[in-house]
Amino acid sequence: MKRLILASALAALPLAALPFTAHAQQASSGPVVAAGNAMLTVSADGRSTRAPDLAVFNGGVTTQAKTASAALTENAAKMNAVIVALKKAGIADRDIQTSNLSVNPVYGQPRRLPDGSVENEPVIIGYQATNQVQVRQRKLDQYGKVIDTLVTSGANQVNGPSFQLDDSDAAMDEARVEAMKKVRARADLYARAAGLRVVRVLTISESGGWSPQPVMFARAEKMMDAAPPAPSPVAAGELEIRANVTVTYELAP
Repeated sequence: MKRLILASALAALPLAALPFTAHAQQASSGPVVAAGNAMLTVSADGRSTRAPDLAVFNGGVTTQAKTASAALTENAAKMNAVIVALKKAGIADRDIQTSNLSVNPVYGQPRRLPDGSVENEPVIIGYQATNQVQVRQRKLDQYGKVIDTLVTSGANQVNGPSFQLDDSDAAMDEARVEAMKKVRARADLYARAAGLRVVRVLTISESGGWSPQPVMFARAEKMMDAAPPAPSPVAAGELEIRANVTVTYELAP
């Protein structure tokens, strides 16, 4: 009889009590250490440096005319000349990719009506067409020459470069190895200071990468005033690749 009463009492419990059981099961799904042991989480950065072998920049043409069609027609003619110039400078087809093609109205000052009031609606005085390509320059010693050729061919927008690595895997692995060495050395240091020792790795997570700062060119409209006597100087410098590793260890006496 007592068992029946106990079963009835359990069945009468509200459903709100169930999530506590689920929560207890979830809590036990993380890393588990032996009784009397402790967990330690440590993070460290690893770094490696490389000379860049790729420069990415944007170049293009902006034109303006009274109609959208006229602006596009003029833009297409000039942009075709720019792409031809890029290919003649040694840029492969696969390294030229359209990044922006747009047509937008150009607004002027609101008109004044005969009664002296000002028209509320904006006045369209023309249209502006823009076509830009993203270019990957693989021969960095030719970069300045390519930029000058681009401007001479009619480009009036040039921005960049962003120096990169065509393949960063080896550099990233080097940074990862250094990060793991640092994180283990720190874990051993903390463990000794606490009178413990590192038993095993429980979890490993990674973040990081590299984001080089681009060297910005002046806008091409300013550079077209006078042709430069020599290719534009560009300093590629070097890239720093970083990997951040976070490791959780089990410590024992």
